[in-house]
Amino acid sequence: MKNIITTIALLAFTFLANAQLTKDTVVPPAKPLKLSHAEPLYIDLIRDLGARKGEKEINVGFGVNDDKQYLSYSGFVEYEFAVANRLGLEVEVPFEMYQHNHQSGVMLPDNRIEGVKLATQYTFLVSEKYQTSMAVGYIQEFEFSSFSDLDHNGKLFEGTLYNPIFIAAKRWTPNIHTLVYAGPVVEQFFETNEWETYAQVNANLHYVFHGGYFVGVETNMEFSHEKPSFVFRPQFKVPFSKKVSLGVLAGIPASDHAHQGLSGMARLIWVP
Repeated sequence: MKNIITTIALLAFTFLANAQLTKDTVVPPAKPLKLSHAEPLYIDLIRDLGARKGEKEINVGFGVNDDKQYLSYSGFVEYEFAVANRLGLEVEVPFEMYQHNHQSGVMLPDNRIEGVKLATQYTFLVSEKYQTSMAVGYIQEFEFSSFSDLDHNGKLFEGTLYNPIFIAAKRWTPNIHTLVYAGPVVEQFFETNEWETYAQVNANLHYVFHGGYFVGVETNMEFSHEKPSFVFRPQFKVPFSKKVSLGVLAGIPASDHAHQGLSGMARLIWVP
């Protein structure tokens, strides 16, 4: 009888020990594959391609543009976060202010908070074999009335933008990255019930150095019923730490537009 009790106790101890060992050595689930792609600085992505749940980022930007007839100062604050693996959301509030340049007699547009942008992006392909990621997204921008119009007619919104997008990025080598970001833009004006449609195509080429530094050029192309618009934006990004980076770029118009001049912008990127 004593031997039976000893045997049962030994078996129970062995079972509990093995159960605890198994518990202690459970391997956490592998994170989904994510490729690192250089992200353009002027029209950036809603979230990293292949974003993992819980990732987030705050961007603050400021730029100046010579519109030839006046100077415009623009800025924005945006918050990006991944609510699930490969699914990102973004909220952005842009603003714009104006100042006379040498043509002091020109009537300036009204200073304004441009509106609120709500966007989502889903990465449907991450291919390690081809070093390629692809995503689709959608941007909805509610355009605020200018401060003077708001006082005059009391209407908060003057229009809205509908913008579905497609994104494809490829790493040709660990250093050479390309990305295409394109889609139609449909703008609705509430007061007149008019609609305007144009297409955006943004092509990017970057050289990425060890540590996250990069240099490259972003080409913003816009096609409408008017002449096509082309702007080259040479740029570089400098990481100060794993959490903080600074991007700087210039805008050089390559098309003959009367109100399009040189521009510059800086973007501060913070990963909380």
